[in-house]
Amino acid sequence: MADARVERRLAAILAADIVGYSRLMEADETGTLTRVKAMRSELLHPKVTGYGGRIVKTTGDGTLIEFPSAVDAVQHAVEVQREMAHRNAAEPHGKRMELRIGINLGDIIVDGDDIFGDGVNVAARLESLAEPGGICISGTVHEHVLGKLDAEFDDMGALTLKNIAKPVHVYRVALGPMQVEKTPLLALPDKPSIAVLPFTNMSGDVEQEYFADGIAEDIITALARVRQFFVIARNTTFTYKGKSVDVHALAKDLGVRYVLEGSVRRAGNRVRITAQLIEGSTGNHLWAERYDRELEDIFAVQDEITQMVVGALGPELSRAEQERARLKSPNSLRAWDYYHRGLWYLWRLGAQDIKEAVGLLNSSIDLDPAFSSAFAALSYAHSRNFILGYTADREAELQTAYNIAVKAISLDKADALAHWALGVVYIHKRDHPSALDKFSAVMNLNPSFSQAVAQFGLVLTFCGRSNEAFPYFDRAERISPKDPFGFQAWFGRGWANFFLENFDEAAACARKTIHGSSNFVWAYVILVAALSSANQPKTAAQALDELFKVKRDFSISFVEATAPMDDSRRATLIAALRKAGVPE
Repeated sequence: MADARVERRLAAILAADIVGYSRLMEADETGTLTRVKAMRSELLHPKVTGYGGRIVKTTGDGTLIEFPSAVDAVQHAVEVQREMAHRNAAEPHGKRMELRIGINLGDIIVDGDDIFGDGVNVAARLESLAEPGGICISGTVHEHVLGKLDAEFDDMGALTLKNIAKPVHVYRVALGPMQVEKTPLLALPDKPSIAVLPFTNMSGDVEQEYFADGIAEDIITALARVRQFFVIARNTTFTYKGKSVDVHALAKDLGVRYVLEGSVRRAGNRVRITAQLIEGSTGNHLWAERYDRELEDIFAVQDEITQMVVGALGPELSRAEQERARLKSPNSLRAWDYYHRGLWYLWRLGAQDIKEAVGLLNSSIDLDPAFSSAFAALSYAHSRNFILGYTADREAELQTAYNIAVKAISLDKADALAHWALGVVYIHKRDHPSALDKFSAVMNLNPSFSQAVAQFGLVLTFCGRSNEAFPYFDRAERISPKDPFGFQAWFGRGWANFFLENFDEAAACARKTIHGSSNFVWAYVILVAALSSANQPKTAAQALDELFKVKRDFSISFVEATAPMDDSRRATLIAALRKAGVPE
């Protein structure tokens, strides 16, 4: 017997819930229930009928409504919220009954009186994004109602919603002066913004509170030193200590995009610390980690864990911001969005990617000529063009990178990224003492800058001090073990092992680097040179074929012009490449 046909239709779905319903019920069960029934019978339900809608179902604090028209659904929501604002005006803040409403237009599955499907799920997620007394709508609804209603809309960009596969473009309905007068929402800073909550002491020992508090305080202090982050001060976040926190509401209240929370459990001579990074608007967990340590020196352990958490957070925050900026519509981009979108292209290392990055970073600078980090990233893009051979005039490209990095430092001498960019230029200029000085400065400004730590080791390798370099590669990887650019530590180990004549280990490190960045030509250079030096001509030839796929015009002259090591080590490299058959 064939399956019964599933009934589907296109509908505008409205999801609403009552803000703080549990709190209201706890304070006054009978009174709250009476007010909820009155609100539904006197306001919500009659207006549904007037706009041709159908109440699908109600729960304790929620309502799901179906409308045949997106315009009718939004008009209904606007009228309800404005009327609720009038009703709440005379109520004290603790007793106000406020609604959050989300509206989506989509395909639904009909099962009797109930409805299902992504169209319904998206509406529910939009409702959770709305502020108390507010309305959030999807981009599809916005397309249908624009110009047909006396309302304005704030573009929130393309957002990733929990359990929804694709980002959804979201708009906030600006209801104007009829809304309840309340503390205005804080605008999100241009920078990636974060609040670090007090870590929960799970030890059952009140005397360990100081240790849990110290971890959170140190993380706040360390993050605040990173100029790319906007960090809420300790005195604010510690007002939430010991309280049950709604991360979504807290992010709105503090005007931040991300929240870090964690716990500390100490037992005997061991401590376990967990931390998780949450996106406030969606509740999505972006990163989580657990750290187990022996408590031989409690303060050293505290410093080590702080450094690792901050080192891991940096790449995660940057990656989240890059993806957010990449998904935003071009007409809503600001200086920081252009910057993060530029970084997204920059780290991909392809010639066209870096060209895109340069254009985006210049757009960022046009909007904010004092934005030191955008200048720093632009300098790095020109350095990449030099070392990867994406320019006809290499010397001019490197000089451009130098000039821009100097400009970045002049704009903000405390910007670690600016000093790092100049350090990279000094590597390519083969000015190893200056490069070491710059990377030392970076590590003083931001000890958790894992790339600078790895590159300090790389410079030691390039000037003949390979044995001293390995602790820096290990430290870089330990600081940020899941860094998407962590392949640089393996890149450094590859060079160090090659110059120490540990050719098998050098080849293994090169392959791990390639696994992290498959179009990074210099990782293939290590591989070819190591295999050639290990007298493995067949596998060296295969690796050389792979190298030519990445850079067709690779040659000895290119290595002579760009390889950043000192003369002795460059001669060693060139001899190995000639042996492998690299053309002059």
